[in-house]
Amino acid sequence: MRIYTKSGDKGTTSLVYGQRIPKNDLRVEAYGTCDEANSMIGLALSYIRNSSSPLKDEVNKAFHKIQTILFHVGAELATPEGKEVKWKLKDEDIKDLEQTIDHWDSKLEPLINFILPGGHPAGAALHCARTVVRRAERIAVSIERVNPLVLAYLNRLSDLLFVAARYVNNGFGENEPTLHQG
Repeated sequence: MRIYTKSGDKGTTSLVYGQRIPKNDLRVEAYGTCDEANSMIGLALSYIRNSSSPLKDEVNKAFHKIQTILFHVGAELATPEGKEVKWKLKDEDIKDLEQTIDHWDSKLEPLINFILPGGHPAGAALHCARTVVRRAERIAVSIERVNPLVLAYLNRLSDLLFVAARYVNNGFGENEPTLHQG
């Protein structure tokens, strides 16, 4: 099977089940932005893959599940209205994010200042992933009759990515940059 099909050369793409739509359709923007976020998470993980950090396995395990679910969220966004979604997002998926947020946040100092994205390269990449997920959420909100669990998952995922960036930065002994007070 070839990787290129040439079917998108005129600015259209296929949703799940084959319906052709313009590549600038909100659904394409939404699932494409989920894919972008997933790639940014993968970049973040690549920065810790060969580290000796004790948090490496925990973070990799948590994000393997998250990346898989985010892929399915994208597939749901790529499924036309009225068609059956092959994989269903569940309340438990959102609760899992909340439990991870609570666990990682409990290991961090409370925030007393606004922080700036940065720190360890993995932490900085997780901050970037957070902003991409926020964009995916903003786009998904614009789609009529989108699954409310998709919106909740994206919202909670961006919260988790913020905490994850702090958790990773802390684990690597990186100070979080704060706003300049001047």
